[in-house]
Amino acid sequence: MTAPTLAGGMQRVAVLTDNETATGYRLAGAEVIEATAESAVRELEALINGNRYGLIAVDTGLIPDPATATARIMRGRDLPILLPIPSLADAFSADTVDAKAYMGKLVRETIGFDIKL
Repeated sequence: MTAPTLAGGMQRVAVLTDNETATGYRLAGAEVIEATAESAVRELEALINGNRYGLIAVDTGLIPDPATATARIMRGRDLPILLPIPSLADAFSADTVDAKAYMGKLVRETIGFDIKL
């Protein structure tokens, strides 16, 4: 199976998230698929079976463990890579003392350095 690519050889990327968070990802330029907790696994399976994406970022508020939820259909596949991403609710939960620090930590872990605005 060949990897799904865009012009120039870049892998296609999608974000599976809820309606509340989708706008932020769209503003960042991401291709977004909205889902509810009830429809998220079905949507993710459709994305995987569609063979259009090399990476699918999955909101853990919808599917806490996307690899386990899709283990059956991912068996024998290299792509897409499933990337669990923290939900917006995690960033602003009662357990998160400083949401700005939490988001900064996520960015630092993802891209390897801090971005200050």
